[in-house]
Amino acid sequence: WYQRRVREAVVSTQSTGEWIPSNVKTAVCNIPPPGYDLSGTFIGNSTAMQELFKRINEQFTSMFRRKVFLHLYTGEGMDEMEFNEAESDISDIISEYQQYQECGIEDSYEEGEGGEEEEAEEEE
Repeated sequence: WYQRRVREAVVSTQSTGEWIPSNVKTAVCNIPPPGYDLSGTFIGNSTAMQELFKRINEQFTSMFRRKVFLHLYTGEGMDEMEFNEAESDISDIISEYQQYQECGIEDSYEEGEGGEEEEAEEEE
């Protein structure tokens, strides 16, 4: 019945405003902390995630520039170019989050349901 309670909580959250169904991950812990009957984790995808990606990118770049642990991966058959591609991919993800943040959620609600579609039509 724990799973049912978590699903109900997610559904009640989803019913408030516009919702993207695949942007949430939930988990239930069968052994909650003392004093609680249920414990769970709720992770949502938002533009706040870009800070996490920025931090990971900075750490990755720092280690990659110094070639820390690189020999372990190249020794297993990876090419150094794959690391350059990964660095580029994470930078693209960060840029995409920044684009959505600059767009702003308020702008989307003011324009109506099809905010992105209307912008694309205006560009043409």
